[in-house]
Amino acid sequence: MNTRLKSGISKFFNTALFCLLLLAGTDGDAFAVAPVAALNTPAPAFSAVTLDGKAIGSAQLAGKAYIVNFFASWCPPCRAEIPDMVALQNQYSRNGFTFIGIAVNETAPTIKSFITGNRISYPVVMSDDQLLGSFGRFVPDGQIKAIPTSFVVNASGRVTQVITGGKSKAEFEKIILAALKKPVKVK
Repeated sequence: MNTRLKSGISKFFNTALFCLLLLAGTDGDAFAVAPVAALNTPAPAFSAVTLDGKAIGSAQLAGKAYIVNFFASWCPPCRAEIPDMVALQNQYSRNGFTFIGIAVNETAPTIKSFITGNRISYPVVMSDDQLLGSFGRFVPDGQIKAIPTSFVVNASGRVTQVITGGKSKAEFEKIILAALKKPVKVK
């Protein structure tokens, strides 16, 4: 069997597995509201280099609200939510908010083309063991098993939600507005 065919079969089964896991977590509706973990724990320290060569990480994001979104170009729910994420990035970036895309089970050339084709305006990095481990500790069994999976970090640097499954623009906007709120200090 040639390498290209093996790669195609492997990608098909990986896609099928992720879709089955996603559907299992959303009762068959990719945009259903999955259980959300309310955490309020410090966000993990991480660093990465975007596909356009810029450093991104917890040090650069200090004091900003952000959503780390694990996704893949071949994932239907991921593809469905990306246009809304791009629109919200463009709307809220001036308020100190950003999405960070982490591409899972992908190649850099594929994701670069996907970024261009979808006009993604937020930083995108390739997944690695450090990123998967840093954010995986917030999910059951310590492993990100379904995509999209998003981690909401508020302006105080705390993970406030873990979301499995796609979100609509309206749902993401509510989450972003809550994450941007500065905590009230009690004296």
